[in-house]
Amino acid sequence: MRGTLVFSGTSCPALTGKICENLGMAPAEADLSQFSNGETSVRILTSVRDKDVFVVQSGSPTINDTIMELLIMISACKGGSANKITAVLPYFPYSRQSKKKSHRGAITARMLANLLHVAGVKHVITVDLHASQMQGFFKCPVDNLHAEPLIARWIRLNISNWKEAVVVSKNAGGTKRVTSLADALKLNFGLVTTDRKRAHNMSASMIMNHLDGWDNPPAYLNGVRHSRGVSEDRDSDGNGSTRSSRVMTESQGSPRRTSAPPLRTNSLTRSPYARAFTPSQSQTSPIEELKDEDETTDTPVYNDERAQEVTQGRLVQGHVVADDFQSPAQSENGADGSQSCHGGDDDPMTMSHASSFFAPEPHALGGSGDAEASSDEDEEKLQDPKVEHMITLVGNVKDRPVLIVDDMIDKAGSWIAAAETVVKRGKAKKVYCMATHGVFGADCLEQLQACDCIDQIIVTNSFPIPDRRAKNASKLVILDLSYLLAEAIRRNHYGESISPLFQHIAD
Repeated sequence: MRGTLVFSGTSCPALTGKICENLGMAPAEADLSQFSNGETSVRILTSVRDKDVFVVQSGSPTINDTIMELLIMISACKGGSANKITAVLPYFPYSRQSKKKSHRGAITARMLANLLHVAGVKHVITVDLHASQMQGFFKCPVDNLHAEPLIARWIRLNISNWKEAVVVSKNAGGTKRVTSLADALKLNFGLVTTDRKRAHNMSASMIMNHLDGWDNPPAYLNGVRHSRGVSEDRDSDGNGSTRSSRVMTESQGSPRRTSAPPLRTNSLTRSPYARAFTPSQSQTSPIEELKDEDETTDTPVYNDERAQEVTQGRLVQGHVVADDFQSPAQSENGADGSQSCHGGDDDPMTMSHASSFFAPEPHALGGSGDAEASSDEDEEKLQDPKVEHMITLVGNVKDRPVLIVDDMIDKAGSWIAAAETVVKRGKAKKVYCMATHGVFGADCLEQLQACDCIDQIIVTNSFPIPDRRAKNASKLVILDLSYLLAEAIRRNHYGESISPLFQHIAD
């Protein structure tokens, strides 16, 4: 392309070479080095006057040096009278810090957008921002490309029974991304959630005070308010026998019923106060009238029995364990049965309702905690041996391949927990971990490779992965983004629409 120059940063020379190969040109020459004290030095070795300049730079293990190098390259091209400078960032650095998570926190992603603007950027091309609303941080146009069509094409070509697959989100924050892929492939989707650490100093009496009467609303008969018993549930046959429904605590202070109440249905039963407050035989109470109408109408009986697609499991140190597993937290509390954590027949809706009374979770300022939950920043809590979590799978994955999808893979904890849940609890056939950005911090890739519940790991080359690590991971599959980025550069240069890059191409 005439009048176009593509420069490569030190983070992704291989990706830039493939982009230039697709464009039919060679990367522009620049000298990138560092002084002995760590300062970055940049020299542009070709004329950029009145040229359309594209600088390709992604994340790297030395992310701060990479950002500084990008800013200096942009400033050098601006000083060389370049006509337009476009920053091509396959992985946008600091994208997880896109909101204020504490009173004295910083929105670092917005600060980086301001730095790019001051350096002289007129356009930004990136792939799968952690939060799409980050585009509002910039004072220039942003093309947020998606790797979803590329991943969907790989699924159709490499998974034989992909039409039976279930797309699963490993946390609540990634449901929008999962449903988008599921809609594109016309597949079912599921969700894996993990409860957070609850208070340790919650006693049974405190929980009972919060729970008393929440599922036994007062009855109104003939305009008179009558409160029902809150610690006992009468049998549905009305024989007067009672059974206790006490709420006890687990090892971490979570509520648990020792005896669940009988199933509630929409068929009305006679109140224990109906006989005492019936005025006469000639008059009929409102409850009796409703009961007569219900008996004469042939309508199906609905109940509030929880769906069979909800599967629960215990999570200890980031791994799914059996129901009778003795966790370290239980060992510290002794062998008291009321302090043990069982997954049994506890109603998750009741437990969730009870937890909301006494364990309010801090969240990001000005909004919900979805963006915070979608990151891997709090995975250290899963590894705490003193804290036991409950992991829940919503959706039917039995004898089906499962596609666990997120925008990036940084730490292995939540991925392994989700994979073990769908395999050990959900009885899934195969598990594919898919993400756009393979950051693979610390020994994340090695942990995923060693997990028996994970069959393949699919990422793109938006974030550079060392060849040595990639060769040692037989489960790793790297998809090439060079054609997508090259076509975005070409269309941007000629002023063409980039809408076709978001469409799924049928094979």
